[in-house]
Amino acid sequence: MGVLDLTKKNAFVFPGQGAQGAGMGKDLADNFPAAKEIFEKADDILGFSLSDLCFNGPDADLNIRVNTQPALYVTSAAAWKAADSMGIKAVCAAGHSVGEYVALCAAGAFTFEEGLRLIRKRAELMNKYAELRPGSMAAVLGLAPEKVAEIAAEASVAGIVTAANFNSPIQTVISGEKDAVAKACELAKAAGARRALPLKVSGGFHSALMDGAAEEMAAVVAEADIKDAAIPVFANFTAKAETEADEIEAVLTQKPEILGFVVSYVIQELVLADHIDAAGNEPVAFIGHEILSAY
Repeated sequence: MGVLDLTKKNAFVFPGQGAQGAGMGKDLADNFPAAKEIFEKADDILGFSLSDLCFNGPDADLNIRVNTQPALYVTSAAAWKAADSMGIKAVCAAGHSVGEYVALCAAGAFTFEEGLRLIRKRAELMNKYAELRPGSMAAVLGLAPEKVAEIAAEASVAGIVTAANFNSPIQTVISGEKDAVAKACELAKAAGARRALPLKVSGGFHSALMDGAAEEMAAVVAEADIKDAAIPVFANFTAKAETEADEIEAVLTQKPEILGFVVSYVIQELVLADHIDAAGNEPVAFIGHEILSAY
C-alpha cells in the first residue's frame, strides 16, 4: 500500500497482473477486520479459499489465469477497505487493467460482489481465448512509445503483434502471437532498446487475440448493475474522468477498453495529479502502486 495521509487528498490507483505473489493481503487481513471480511466474503462467493491461495500460495497456482485476476481484485479491495476503515478517502481513482474494476468498486459504481462476478468471468474468458489463440507479451524499455508502435507494425509480417500497454515514456508492453512478439523484440533491440523482456504471462492479452473474449465480456458488462460513481474514475483507454453509469458502461463495453487494450498508465497519474491540484493543491498518494516496478 502506498503512503496514505488523512491530511492529504488521496487518489487510489490499483495494480494489474504482475503484482501478485504468495503472501499478498495477509498483513491486511491480520490487522484490519474490514480487509479480513473482504477475503471471507470472496471465499464464500467463489466457493473455495482464495484467501489461503493469496496468503500461502504457491505462486504457481496464483499465476494460473483464472486465479490471478480474482486474487488481485480481492487483495486490492481489501487494501481499499483497510484505508477506508482508517477514515482515508479518495477524491479520484484509477486502475491498471484488473485494477480498473477495483477503482470502479471503490468509487461506488458497483458492489464488491458485482465486481468479483465480473472479474471471475473476465478471467474465465481470457483463459478460454488464451488457449484458443496462444500468444505472449514483452516489455520494451528505452524506446519511445511511438517507436515501439512502429516496430510492432513492422513485425506484424510475422503475425499479430501490437503495442498494448503504455506504462511510461520509455516502457511499452507489446502483445500478440509468439513469433511476432519475438520478431518485435529483435527489432526493438536492433533499434536501440535497452531491454526487451518476455513477461511471465500465459497469453497475448490486450491484443486482437482477445477480441472474442471482449465480445463475450461486453454482454456480461451490459447485464451488470452499474451506478453513478461517487468520485471520478480515470479510464484505462482514454484517461478521461468518468462518473455517470452510462458512461462507465460505455467505456467498459468498448472492445479496446473491455480488456484494457491500451493502458495510459503514467498519463493517468498525471491527470490524477492535475485533478487533485485543481481540487486543493494537495499532493497525491497511491494505493497498490507496485505494478510498474514489477516489469
